[in-house]
Amino acid sequence: MRVIAGTYRSRQLKSFDSSHLRPTSDRLRETLFNVLSPKIPGAHFLDLFAGTGAVGIEALSRGAQDVLFVENSAPAAKLIRQNLTSLEIGSAAMVWAMDAERALEKLEQRQSEGSQPSAYDFIFLDPPYAAAEQYLQVMNFLSRASFVAEASVVIAEHTRKFELPEEFSRLERVRVLKQGDAVLSFYRQRIPR
Repeated sequence: MRVIAGTYRSRQLKSFDSSHLRPTSDRLRETLFNVLSPKIPGAHFLDLFAGTGAVGIEALSRGAQDVLFVENSAPAAKLIRQNLTSLEIGSAAMVWAMDAERALEKLEQRQSEGSQPSAYDFIFLDPPYAAAEQYLQVMNFLSRASFVAEASVVIAEHTRKFELPEEFSRLERVRVLKQGDAVLSFYRQRIPR
């Protein structure tokens, strides 16, 4: 696994074999960032179910101002920290070793205290493909979260076999990209008509 473009281009990222970890492929990451790249510089990026950290690190490599990595698995969170250290990424990255729902609640609390960015520009989530309920819980939370602004983009990676709803409260799907068995569903706030 490697960083595809930007400051850390071609640098290798550590990974490990785990039945619980399914890193986003280099090809799918490249497709994702071909879509996002014009708006990445200076962006605040939230990487939920971060795994190896490859998606968030790619965002940093392409100029994101900061990335918050959320990963429930302690070994995977440690791996993210190792990858960040090997690339000498410091204050632009933060790793929270906790489950996504707890992290979202903490973000909402910090938002009310004014101790974080006012909104995340990009929120990427990639739960285990078999965890359909986690997709729905996280997307429902994000649909009402104060740190998801009108211009925020929420991207969910999922399998072709699992169809996410078109809408989650104020979030609506605006784009779908399919590659092999993987799908990227893009959501934004619904614009009142």
